[in-house]
Amino acid sequence: MKVIIYTDGAARGNPNGPGGYGVVMQYIDTKGQLHEKEISEGFPQTTNNRMELMGVIAGLEALNRPCEVELHSDSQYIIHAMTKGWIENWQKHNWIKSDKKPVKNVDLWQRLLKAAEPHTITWVWVKGHNGQPENERCDRLATSAADALRK
Repeated sequence: MKVIIYTDGAARGNPNGPGGYGVVMQYIDTKGQLHEKEISEGFPQTTNNRMELMGVIAGLEALNRPCEVELHSDSQYIIHAMTKGWIENWQKHNWIKSDKKPVKNVDLWQRLLKAAEPHTITWVWVKGHNGQPENERCDRLATSAADALRK
């Protein structure tokens, strides 16, 4: 089955303010019917990068069997890590970057790798806040989840 996943993350007062992620998942069944699912969650103290990662993780962890996934994110950090060999280098060097500094959010990168493992994923970068409907929905889900914690 092919699934399209759109993700976004947001943090208010980045770093270390309230944040949230949003996910929109879509697939077309054998009868040509479109099915969609939205996922979002807020966290009281977080960063934008953690929320971007959590959006991807939540989308992948929601899949209950191996799928062909087209994953859209406006986070170049995630897309480049997964498509330009960054993550393999980080792992090879015990989660140390080329500048000799530790990789941040190792816990989430490891969780993302585990969530991605059973799937065949095409990573797609989408420019944020550029009118792409599903990305805009994810942004609204993420910011609403973050804002709900500010009250």
